[in-house]
Amino acid sequence: MSTPDPQSDALTGEDTPRGLRRWSRRPTAGSPAAAARVRRRSKQRRRVANVAGLMAALVLTGTLYSALAPSQATAQTNTTESSAEAAGRELYERSCITCHGENLEGVPTRGPSLIGVGEAAVYFQVHTGRMPLVRQEAQAPDKPAIFSDEEIDQLMAYVQANGGGPTLPSGDLRDGDLAEGGELFRLNCASCHNFVGEGGALSSGKRAPSLDDANDLEIYTAMLSGPENMPVFGDNQLTPEEKRSIINYVQTVKGQADPGGAGVGRLGPAAEGLVIWVVGVAALMFGIFWMGSKA
Repeated sequence: MSTPDPQSDALTGEDTPRGLRRWSRRPTAGSPAAAARVRRRSKQRRRVANVAGLMAALVLTGTLYSALAPSQATAQTNTTESSAEAAGRELYERSCITCHGENLEGVPTRGPSLIGVGEAAVYFQVHTGRMPLVRQEAQAPDKPAIFSDEEIDQLMAYVQANGGGPTLPSGDLRDGDLAEGGELFRLNCASCHNFVGEGGALSSGKRAPSLDDANDLEIYTAMLSGPENMPVFGDNQLTPEEKRSIINYVQTVKGQADPGGAGVGRLGPAAEGLVIWVVGVAALMFGIFWMGSKA
């Protein structure tokens, strides 16, 4: 009888313990199966290492960003509205959003965008009663303001915070050279507003309004915002000092009396008798032509 070979029993698994049979199935070192197993383990280790490296890079990036960009975090914490801006938002949503849009972007055929117009345009349009607009016309009429001064300040705060643009000036707005103001007014404004700010007719049913009732801030903000057909006179076109000179001229002319008789829109002085005679003759001629046409 031959003696059983232990190596053959290990390979076949017959008459061997279970643990020994499991050990016998492991690939021997240097075999293709062992090499494949080593490659799989190495690949898994590389994957784990890559994931760990990626996570570490993300954490490091977030830490560096938080440390090197505190201004951004500060800006995010300061995004809350002030009380004036919140009140202005309520006024805007109640009275302006229909024509100017939810985000100041404007609505086609209804109202222009308010992005970039600033609080200067809001003051002029709302303080002169042109806004809110009652109906679409060739030109927004000048009428008593609907909002109080406090509400106008709130609307200005909201539009300025969300749209940006020119801000209100400060200080004495008549602190300018009178002679220079007259020269600048005649050069830039008289063609529409008359030489003394009486206003005048324009094309397409529009007109340049009279400046008789305009206060200093309304004149200044009109130059900054350019309402209706009026061009914008930014600080590159007219410096703040030149704007103050123009305001000084306009307000000085309004406060001066017409010497020697009726001003007739500052075309005078003219004697009252001459004015009555011209008006009377014109009325008489009109009556004659009217009766002749009836006959």
